[in-house]
Amino acid sequence: MPALPRDRFLEIARFQRPNDLCLMTPVFNDFWAGTLETWVKQGAPEQILNGRFRQEYLQMFHIRSLAEVRTGFYPDSSYAIGGRDVYLNWTTPIVPRYEPKVLSEDERTVTLTNYGGQTARIFKDNPTKMPMFIDYPVKDRATWKEFQKRLDPDAADRFPADWQGYVQRMNSRPEPTMLFTGSFFGFLREWVGVEKLLYMFYDDPALIEEMMEQMCYLETECIKRILPDLRVDFVYFWEDMAFKTGPLISPAMFRKFMLPRYKRVTDLLRSRGVDVIFVDSDGNVESLIPLWIESGVNAIWPLECAAGMDAVAVRKKYGKDLILSGNIDKRALMQGKEAIRTEVMSKLPFLLKDGGYFPSLDHLVPPDVPWENFLCWLDTMREVTGLPKLAR
Repeated sequence: MPALPRDRFLEIARFQRPNDLCLMTPVFNDFWAGTLETWVKQGAPEQILNGRFRQEYLQMFHIRSLAEVRTGFYPDSSYAIGGRDVYLNWTTPIVPRYEPKVLSEDERTVTLTNYGGQTARIFKDNPTKMPMFIDYPVKDRATWKEFQKRLDPDAADRFPADWQGYVQRMNSRPEPTMLFTGSFFGFLREWVGVEKLLYMFYDDPALIEEMMEQMCYLETECIKRILPDLRVDFVYFWEDMAFKTGPLISPAMFRKFMLPRYKRVTDLLRSRGVDVIFVDSDGNVESLIPLWIESGVNAIWPLECAAGMDAVAVRKKYGKDLILSGNIDKRALMQGKEAIRTEVMSKLPFLLKDGGYFPSLDHLVPPDVPWENFLCWLDTMREVTGLPKLAR
């Protein structure tokens, strides 16, 4: 199947293409480590491990992340732990990265400094699960000043060395291109640690302002360089700034610290023709949605069901002010075909009817979802839109 044409993507995002089932991948329809291997054991074709085959087989459509430009999360090189090559984590836009170093090792764990400068303990029997974070690179103003040097927009390795060649290759691709545009809370928690960061909003708000200002400067300077040359169809902020019942900081703090800097980035993007602006945050973000809209963000994923997010209610409240993706409850796919049908029918017809919705689960697909249940979910959505079942 050909890659998703960018005009189709933009028409859906702009509410000009109703009832179009468009399953974007990667990021929006992606998989936890171990899911695909589990599915092969359950009878999926072994080729499902290959991304191109998987997209064709599952009728998903590729988006191209411009991760070679170091403006947001990008994957680390793999590291051998427990006999497996695993990514230590996705690294924030620091250039240069830290050199990984093993600090200690026992029968069950490896403790190391990763590429992001964090000290993490990884379990050998399941090295791809969330590690135990022990220490972070930014502890105070002095360590911030050293760390800040890695956030220079003019760092030599921030852009591909053959910039013109890269631009030519990316601009000739038929699928939509996505640029990571950073983070104003999420990256700070990666540098400081979430508990210390939350105290810092009260104990040293000036340092919070300084770190966010550096991120804003990094992103705006990079955008000014990128957009005259590179075709960017949409951008993606990563925050993960909420838990099950609400955000980790108050809406008042968001308005004070984050909203003005979001506005500077989103105003610049729109002035350069980019008008699809996603934010990714787990948890219950209901109280933050109006602030994100005010700040220029107009798309959100994953709308986590376990945290009480309801895409139908969000669409009824905000209408075409907000593009939606996600909110198919992964727990329904663990339960069976009847639960899957109930979940799909309660959401998909309404969300697709005007466009502006890209279906996905409410996060990555976990290995607890059986292969046959995942196929059932896809086929049920295809039924809603009048498409035949997937070929087996």
